[in-house]
Amino acid sequence: MKKYRIDLFSDTNTDPVPAMRRAMCDAEVGNEVAGEDPTVNQLLEKVCALLGKEAAMFLPSGTMCNGIAFRVLCQRPGDLIILDRTAHPLTKSAGLIAGLVQAQPYVIDGVRGIFSAQQIESIIAAPSGYNLARPRIVSIEQTTNLGGGAIWPLKTIEGVCQLAHYYEVKTHMDGARLLHAVAETKIPAADYARHFDSVWIDFSKCLGAPMGSVLAGTQAFIDEAWYYKFQQGGGLHQAGILAAGCLYGLKHHLQELPELHAHTKQLATLLSQLSFLDLNLEEVQTNIIIFEVRHRYLSALDFEQRLHEQGIRVLALDQRRIRLITHLEISISEIEVIFTAIRTIGEEPLTMGAA
Repeated sequence: MKKYRIDLFSDTNTDPVPAMRRAMCDAEVGNEVAGEDPTVNQLLEKVCALLGKEAAMFLPSGTMCNGIAFRVLCQRPGDLIILDRTAHPLTKSAGLIAGLVQAQPYVIDGVRGIFSAQQIESIIAAPSGYNLARPRIVSIEQTTNLGGGAIWPLKTIEGVCQLAHYYEVKTHMDGARLLHAVAETKIPAADYARHFDSVWIDFSKCLGAPMGSVLAGTQAFIDEAWYYKFQQGGGLHQAGILAAGCLYGLKHHLQELPELHAHTKQLATLLSQLSFLDLNLEEVQTNIIIFEVRHRYLSALDFEQRLHEQGIRVLALDQRRIRLITHLEISISEIEVIFTAIRTIGEEPLTMGAA
């Protein structure tokens, strides 16, 4: 039995639907390392077509995708990876850039996780020297997580990538929630991915699979990526069982994302009416809501705890801000339950012992 009746902590916290479980049980499998798992191969072909890339690799997680891609694209220890200060590889990956890739993050102060070509030009175009670390990668996150599900505009992507490639700097897209951007803007995934040397998509966040991500790029890039895949855990023998869940999600759940976004915006609209919350509706674009608590005596951590007591899981980012991530298991009826719970907590009279 689940601990929480409504889980808004992450869109990875979903259960595979019964039909997905059956597809996984019935999957045809083989030796993935030798390229002999037919279900994995089918998934890779579909993702290559979706992203407009030459080759791809199946991995358990997006963190592995980022780590492997960075290691392939960097040239020597100490290289610079340019990314936003809120980017997942920097904030939520156990020191991956320094500890595993042996690179340095060059942090950009973007707007909701999005930065411009002008913001990175000075570091990319800086003169090189024997004692200077070189910028090797510009990495972006589509959509942004701690930026509240913000969508990188295609023109901004094009400007950043064109500048980077002019100075022979590689580009990488952390596409954990790329499919949310596609569902919202109707811009094909291949258009977003076109200017990147490496890109990956996640199937547990967007499409309800238990796990699985696919990293894509040129054939030469994927050939080199296999070396680091073995260093970081090796092959995934008979991985078709997992790939089948990803394929099911692509076929059956991708079309549900627009409705999910509509539910998210409906929840945001309701929450924006509460006087003790500060929420900008224009910033809610996909499936993530971040709002500020401006209550007389309750902090974001207090709201988090009291919601947990009601079986509703959220994440307090700090003393003031709360993040909600909706997903395929959040129904329209649960939107009202979430809103009512937050409103009730905020409107409770001050009692002895209150926080």
